[in-house]
Amino acid sequence: MSGSILIVSGLPGVGKTTIARELATRAARGAHLDTDQIGEAFLLSGLVAPGQEPAEEAERQLALRRRNIADLARNFADAGFDVAISDVVLWPELLEQYRATIALPLRFVLLTATAETIAGRDAARDKHVAEQWAHLREAQDAFRAPGLRLDTTGLSLDDTLDAIRARWDDTLF
Repeated sequence: MSGSILIVSGLPGVGKTTIARELATRAARGAHLDTDQIGEAFLLSGLVAPGQEPAEEAERQLALRRRNIADLARNFADAGFDVAISDVVLWPELLEQYRATIALPLRFVLLTATAETIAGRDAARDKHVAEQWAHLREAQDAFRAPGLRLDTTGLSLDDTLDAIRARWDDTLF
């Protein structure tokens, strides 16, 4: 019995966590793994979040989160769960690290939206981070990721989910 593993990526504030959570919720057997949640829930002291100092420690902890997420994803998929990972994956090397660590078929969706759309979504939630990470837009625009690239500007949650389901075969790489 084997489930699927999908990484939902995009700039902070684009909706990747909401979409990944909903995909997992609507699966017959679904698990959602969020990079922020894994880091903040498991590290009870000594957490250095991305963007904080010392930068080397923040990067080391982020790499640890991702290794743990990959291991958890593989374990859940091996047990027959469909896994949705939400993470900012905007570089080929990082996507390749996930693929190598997971060592199972992998799906990928890169969500995009206009800066105005992201700002509006960010303002409507408790966690406001879009402006802090807006500098990643250049990396997003340059990333020619395999899988599905989906502009969610003007799309509702259900529209986005429907678009991903309609192009599910395109997510596999």
